[in-house]
Amino acid sequence: MTESVILVADDDRAIRTVLSQALGRAGHHVRTTGHAATLWRWVSDGEGDLVITDVLMPDGNGLDLIPQIRKRRPDLRVIAMSAQNTLLTAVKAAERGAFEYIPKPFDLNELLSTVTRALSERSAAPSAGAAEPDMQDSLPLIGRSQAMQEIYRVLARLMSTDLTVLISGESGTGKELVARALHEYGKRRNGPFVAINMAAIPRELIESELFGHEKGAFTGANTRSAGRFEQADGGTLFLDEIGDMPIDAQTRLLRVLQEGEFTTVGGRTPIRANVRIVAATHRDLGRLVAQGLFREDLYYRLNVVPLRLPPLRERADDIPDLVRHFLMSATAEGLPAKAVDNAAMERLKRHRWPGNVRELENVVRRFAALYSQETITADVVEAEFADVGPSSAANAVDEEESLTEAVERHLKTYFDAHEGELPASGLYDRVLREMERPLIRLSLGATRGNQVRAAQLLGLNRNTLRKKIRDLDIAVVRGSQ
Repeated sequence: MTESVILVADDDRAIRTVLSQALGRAGHHVRTTGHAATLWRWVSDGEGDLVITDVLMPDGNGLDLIPQIRKRRPDLRVIAMSAQNTLLTAVKAAERGAFEYIPKPFDLNELLSTVTRALSERSAAPSAGAAEPDMQDSLPLIGRSQAMQEIYRVLARLMSTDLTVLISGESGTGKELVARALHEYGKRRNGPFVAINMAAIPRELIESELFGHEKGAFTGANTRSAGRFEQADGGTLFLDEIGDMPIDAQTRLLRVLQEGEFTTVGGRTPIRANVRIVAATHRDLGRLVAQGLFREDLYYRLNVVPLRLPPLRERADDIPDLVRHFLMSATAEGLPAKAVDNAAMERLKRHRWPGNVRELENVVRRFAALYSQETITADVVEAEFADVGPSSAANAVDEEESLTEAVERHLKTYFDAHEGELPASGLYDRVLREMERPLIRLSLGATRGNQVRAAQLLGLNRNTLRKKIRDLDIAVVRGSQ
């Protein structure tokens, strides 16, 4: 392979050494520095085929250099790294033109893979990103866990697009916050953000709510009313709980997504639909499609970019940040200032949180409002969980329930949902597929994407595993957790 010159700028000498050794073994020549000024001098002198830079350095900000590098040398790719693992950092990196943003601590294999991609694509000049908004430090999403880093990186790539996004996740995981982040940091941020909860609207009123109605269109329509599509013109329309949308209204929505225009109820003049669609659901739309309760063609229209939000139990490391954020919010609202000691925080991290972030926020508010002590201890947390009742009971069931019992409980819920009718045929294969996909995905995660080790773990032939990965459309990333 052709030797490439990689410029590494990072204030941490140990990181510079690790990168220099790893990149050197991969056949690259590396120049390292701990200063932004030196990096800029090298770039200005025409050195380097790729830049890897930290965000914060003693004499400058790596993100601030990216637009200058792009202007001086449009074909030079820049990989940004940062220990400030927030949505804001990921978005800024993307908008200023970074080829990739990698949070610290980074996975070395992932970084080397990114370097290979950046060098192979360096001949193509990057397209200009969206103008950077006036960003504030108050972030819509809280958390620095690995699970949230993946969410941030996907969101950063979506900000400059109008792609339709389908957000899935349990209730209370923050689906609307993600939708708002897509709007507030995206290119439609100057337009309105309009949200509608499909589960909260009587089915006979959904079309009027979405598309509006003309005067006299139905009994009680005394004036013309603009629907949510019209209200969201130039902005973002958030369709929450899309899985609860009646099948007849789904047909009308599909037509709008296909044709890009709609008519009001009782109207005849088409209106252009100038909105970005973001939908969300806590339900399994694939299962609803199989049951005939959700249109398959609408599902694929909405599922352009699927985004799964992890439940709080999969990102327990974020709980301290979330608790501090909620305590600060409570204090700003006039509630007494509180602190949570280490033992109490550990107990909070062990809880299963069936209500996810929303449940955690409610618990923290009760700490601030109902307890007299300034520091919340583990005893207070235990007492709170004992008093809550349903959440505590759900937690106990989760911890004692076997896998067989959990599967049986979910299948019983599945059959009960049909209210005495039989599910669609092919149930056996559908259930096995739903079990198989998470099993293989988690096994690949445990082996850091190594398919040979994953096949051994599962007791499968390597070719069989590869076929299942392809058939089940499972993404495999080497070095991922």
